[in-house]
Amino acid sequence: MSVTKDVSFSLKVVINKQKTKVLFAEAESDFVDILISFLTLPLGTIVKILKKHYKDEEAPVKIGSLTSLYNGIANLDSDNFWTDGLHDVLLNPTSSFGDECLQLKLDISDSQPTKYFTCNPHHCRPIPCLSVYYDTVICGCCQIMKREVGQNMSEAIGVFTINTMSFIISDDLRVLPNMMGFVQTLKDLDVTDTNGTELRNVTFGFNEIMDLLKASLMSRTPLTDIILNKSQMYGDSARTKYEPGVPLDRIDKKATPNSKKMNLKVILQKSSNKLLFAQAEDDFVDFLSCFLAIPLGGVEHLLGSNTCFKSIDNLHKSVADLISDKYLASAGTKNRLMNPKLFHGYISENFILPLNNPTLIPTYECARGTIKFASINFVKGQGKYVRGPRMYKITDDLTVTPFCMASTISTLEYLNIPLSDIKEMEFQIGLEEALSILKASLTSTSALSDAMKIKPIKTQQTICFFHAKRRSVLREKNSEDLGRRSIRRLRDSALKKFQPCGKGRAAK
Repeated sequence: MSVTKDVSFSLKVVINKQKTKVLFAEAESDFVDILISFLTLPLGTIVKILKKHYKDEEAPVKIGSLTSLYNGIANLDSDNFWTDGLHDVLLNPTSSFGDECLQLKLDISDSQPTKYFTCNPHHCRPIPCLSVYYDTVICGCCQIMKREVGQNMSEAIGVFTINTMSFIISDDLRVLPNMMGFVQTLKDLDVTDTNGTELRNVTFGFNEIMDLLKASLMSRTPLTDIILNKSQMYGDSARTKYEPGVPLDRIDKKATPNSKKMNLKVILQKSSNKLLFAQAEDDFVDFLSCFLAIPLGGVEHLLGSNTCFKSIDNLHKSVADLISDKYLASAGTKNRLMNPKLFHGYISENFILPLNNPTLIPTYECARGTIKFASINFVKGQGKYVRGPRMYKITDDLTVTPFCMASTISTLEYLNIPLSDIKEMEFQIGLEEALSILKASLTSTSALSDAMKIKPIKTQQTICFFHAKRRSVLREKNSEDLGRRSIRRLRDSALKKFQPCGKGRAAK
């Protein structure tokens, strides 16, 4: 693993004749391992590292409503959480693939090696407890767990893929092993014409990898955007957009241990049906906080590779369908990537989505031989992050703040919205609604409205503006048509005037 940002990767890139599109790229396994590592990044980590990398840009990077959710959680005082450490745990979530990512040639996760803590196993029960949280958990023997132990690690022949492999990568991040027939590969890549194509050697360093992560979340053509069109990235035709719908029939087949429902009160403006804000208790905010710990691959798993991140969908489906187990570094790699789990200890009692904690039973070699550990499932507290009972205000983009009646009234006055123009709706948030909010949060800045299917009514002012714009467009079109007809009449008149003599007509 490289701890510097000076590492680079060489890609062979094939570009179309018009030099407007990357047809495909060829890369070694170390680069593809980094691509696959995108699936292991928790959503909170993605927001954090993109904010850090692009902090000097004029326009901040926003990932749907996730960025505002992260910022809102960051701005909450520590007394909103059961312990001080829980605030930091949410803002710096750990991946269950953390150990693998640290072996990458370039790790962009900005994470530290996982450390394991126990009490003194020599004075504990036959199977002592283990935690990944220093000084925040008490063992069953009543000792504080702050003694660090090492985990036995096995050697591998690669991180995610076998290190002797090379791969073909399409513009929209479909990944194929470079072991297939030439014609079949071109067919799978939808390449029908290679006439006039250009081969380029392109170098990807840390900045380009970060650009690729960003582009894969915002565009359907990330390679073209980065390699050919850096100054005009993410045009409307290629930008990812929210698409409603969740695969509930598929999810229902999975047993979820938590079937609870949470209440969400939504405050709307009557005249426009616009969502002003929502009110919820600490359990719903606790649930939203868990979004930050879900790995990107976990979102793909929950939503059936239909997240609106089309390039990431393709990457996920490539690991599932196009990359055989024999090209992966270990026998369990595909199963772990396709059925990811939250990092040990991250699942709150209010987390109602069907993702589980991994079983944490590392072994530790000492003078007594090999010791196995039982695991502590959650850090010290009440089995959740957010302290309650307490009421919170959630905006449409999932910004969370403690609810304050006085400031809410002040905001309504500032917006010039009278109390007679507001109404309240109440929703029960179960599995289907939770999945809808998660999906909407990825690409929409109005996650609650989109998930709850609340559509604003077009006001008279908006309608008048629309009709005025339409009339203006029609006037321009009619003017253009009139101009074209005038030109045709002048042209026809000129042709008749200077028409050459033909048969049966005497020349003057």
